[in-house]
Amino acid sequence: MPQPFDLVVTGGQVFTPMGLLESDVGILDGRIAAIGGLATAAAARRIDARGLTVLPGIIDTQVHFREPGAEHKEDLATGTAAAAMGGVTTIFEMPNTKPLTLTAADLAEKLKRAGGRAHVDHAFFMGGSAANAEHLRTLERLPGCCGVKVFMGSSTGDLLVEDDATLAAILANGVRRMAVHAEDEARLKARKHLVAGGAPPTMHPEWRDAETALLATRRLVGLARQARRKVHVLHITTAEEMEFLAGHKDLITVETTPQHLTLAAPECYERLGTYAQMNPPIRDARHREGLWRAVADGVVDVLGSDHAPHTRDEKDKPYPDSPSGMPGVQTLVPLMLNHIAEGRLTLARFVDLMCSGPQRIYDIAGKGRIALGYDGDLTLVDLQAKRRIENSWIVSKCGWTPFDGMAVTGWPVATVVRGQVVMQDDQLQGSPVGRPVRFADCLPA
Repeated sequence: MPQPFDLVVTGGQVFTPMGLLESDVGILDGRIAAIGGLATAAAARRIDARGLTVLPGIIDTQVHFREPGAEHKEDLATGTAAAAMGGVTTIFEMPNTKPLTLTAADLAEKLKRAGGRAHVDHAFFMGGSAANAEHLRTLERLPGCCGVKVFMGSSTGDLLVEDDATLAAILANGVRRMAVHAEDEARLKARKHLVAGGAPPTMHPEWRDAETALLATRRLVGLARQARRKVHVLHITTAEEMEFLAGHKDLITVETTPQHLTLAAPECYERLGTYAQMNPPIRDARHREGLWRAVADGVVDVLGSDHAPHTRDEKDKPYPDSPSGMPGVQTLVPLMLNHIAEGRLTLARFVDLMCSGPQRIYDIAGKGRIALGYDGDLTLVDLQAKRRIENSWIVSKCGWTPFDGMAVTGWPVATVVRGQVVMQDDQLQGSPVGRPVRFADCLPA
């Protein structure tokens, strides 16, 4: 007698490699074991997905969960809970914690902290710096490491590589794709007088202007070419960067964020004040349209939430003493489903940006598609649901979202991680089940 499935999802529209099919999905021992008619199959648990769309598990490759060192505003438990609530099954967490993630021991400590507390699967970036550049070739291959992250411009935390010599040394020591925050630190320092002593938040994109981003991105691409190193440029915000990067897709992959695709200056700063402040900044509508063109033209490879929460007390400080960053992992899926509903994005492109794109860029093993043998990660969404994003729904420890009050069409209904239901109908389910992500280019021989 065949072994019962651990989970069967029936009656939904399933996004498969062949496109949307009305089908069922059976998961056994954490992996997809059957796609087809499973209405009568034995299963320990079933989900009736009639009226729903079944997507591959959403992968968010840029979050800041603040642990260790700043758990008053987020930690690995609350951050991954927010991910699960928002339909995200896998996260990559950034290294600008306290202490910074610079050594094998730092990475091991994060993995230990996530054990038994993370609601979704996870991996951690190793920070790249002058202190560990010569060791990165080894560090980037450690289990649970998704690669190396470098900050070219100062942001939250103390991880900064502003000189070309150090950046070149980091690029030379490793082979995996490296993620970079590209803002030119020299220009940031030269323009700091524009906001020194106090300024309205509308000055944020004036201080950290488009040229600051473009200068750094051009420097980075030049150095990456010299090193022949694959690079992923994070949260691109300008039309000019997208035009430039379109000529370098043989080596460079590109991310933008839902925030930069949804908000625009000056309106967001006038309405939200410092709660709209992030690095690189939300820019005006011309740049936002440039980002959408890059999405349509295929220049953008992935979307990342850049989830970076701060407490209300911190955000309420007068600009520029207020910290940059906003929560985003829980709102990523509703925001982008709403863009689908409003005709700016197709469902197929959304899956490419949030599932197969991350898998392709980082060589993730067994995730990113609904196919036999892949991890049983599913995000079930109601494309027709009309909901309102509200602070009361946010489970991130910060307790707020810049999208509070926004009406959206499209909502995550269930989150499945390796066959285990971790969220259903706006409720977390069961105990935390998250495990470290595996990478095909780092699997043991």
